[in-house]
Amino acid sequence: MPKALARSKKCFAENRSKYYRNSKGELIFNLYHSGQYATFLYFLSQEAFKNQNKVLADKIYYLNKMLNCCELYYEVKMPNIFFFDHPLGSVMGRAVYGNYFIFTQNCTVGNNHGIYPKLGEYVRLFPNSTIIGNSNIGDNVFISAGALVKDQDIPDNRIVFGKSPNLILKQKPPEYFYESSPFKYHKRTA
Repeated sequence: MPKALARSKKCFAENRSKYYRNSKGELIFNLYHSGQYATFLYFLSQEAFKNQNKVLADKIYYLNKMLNCCELYYEVKMPNIFFFDHPLGSVMGRAVYGNYFIFTQNCTVGNNHGIYPKLGEYVRLFPNSTIIGNSNIGDNVFISAGALVKDQDIPDNRIVFGKSPNLILKQKPPEYFYESSPFKYHKRTA
């Protein structure tokens, strides 16, 4: 439990959302906030698995799935800093995830013929969006509502619309993504 709480605190501390802070601006953990509770339960199931308690890890994983309708298996390696914004109905597979990852309701990250995507920093999935297969997603990429990226690469600083193989990519300046980021320390690294 202490390691899961510490990991949750580190993850939540990066988030500037008003739902992660009290009126004084202090960090809070609200069990009734589904994104926060889903994150904590994911970390808790991982810690149980690391301690070779697969039965407990499975129970916590299924509790998370039942309470938050979110498929996030404890063997999936999420980044240190991420944000679930209404995670209902989402499935996160065994992809490589960069920090500052955000997903919302009914999103999927999964495989195609056993190959999973690789996501850069600050990839944001809007409702009903999907990334599957041999897809390399750059930094600062928004996958718009309803978009499907399948076996395609997306360069940095793009907003993605449509469905593979007929995607529409709109380039935006990096500042566009930094200004919209809910994370305190997400900024240009170059």
